[in-house]
Amino acid sequence: MKTKIIILAFLSCLIISCKPKMKKKVLMVITSHDKLGNTEEKTGYWLSELSHPWHNFLNAGFEIDFVSPKGGEVPMDPRSLDKKDSINQIFLSNKYFQNKIKNTKSTSEINSLEYDAILFVGGHGVMWDFPENKTIIKIATDIYESKGIIGAVCHGPAGIVNIILSSGKYLVDGKNISAFTNEEEKALKLDSIVPFSLEDKLIERGAKIIKAKMWNEKVSVDERLVTGQNPQSADLLSKKIVELLKNK
Repeated sequence: MKTKIIILAFLSCLIISCKPKMKKKVLMVITSHDKLGNTEEKTGYWLSELSHPWHNFLNAGFEIDFVSPKGGEVPMDPRSLDKKDSINQIFLSNKYFQNKIKNTKSTSEINSLEYDAILFVGGHGVMWDFPENKTIIKIATDIYESKGIIGAVCHGPAGIVNIILSSGKYLVDGKNISAFTNEEEKALKLDSIVPFSLEDKLIERGAKIIKAKMWNEKVSVDERLVTGQNPQSADLLSKKIVELLKNK
């Protein structure tokens, strides 16, 4: 009898050890908004803030989905098309993911329980359609409260300013946060165009703003919340998310 139990235990361990590991899954949230306030200019997502995290997640072996407030094709900010950026070119030449970017999922298609992390991609467009989107807020809240990771880069933290946890506190309250700064917004002469100051709103919600000089890389990691200041921070930010997920 003891021999049978030992054999069964051994076989159980063998089956468990041979079971393939599930890939980590990341949801990237991208703006659907293409108008830069009351100007004649176009906006959208910032290419390198999508391409660099995508590249790092792909190299880490993660599954990647794209979602947007409206679903379908999303607008790229024309100012972000840096052809000298090799990662941008790799992303733009990947037919599979170019098809996905033209057919992003709608929020109704997302099951938050499937994802280990969510990343709010930046670009000025997010300032108009991220903050008040209750469905995206709920998806992000569910992922975070299921021990997942939230990331946001540049203007991407506009997607987390209104997240309230089950504790009743704002997600950012008391957290170290890096995001697009007032100085950077003024330098672009867009501080009077955007609907609100991202830095001021985060401070209002209780965040501790951690920033570098304009256009310098800065990433803050506070438990399972990873934020970056500007496009220059997108690569490091996503590497920090990869590191957290691999140690999870």
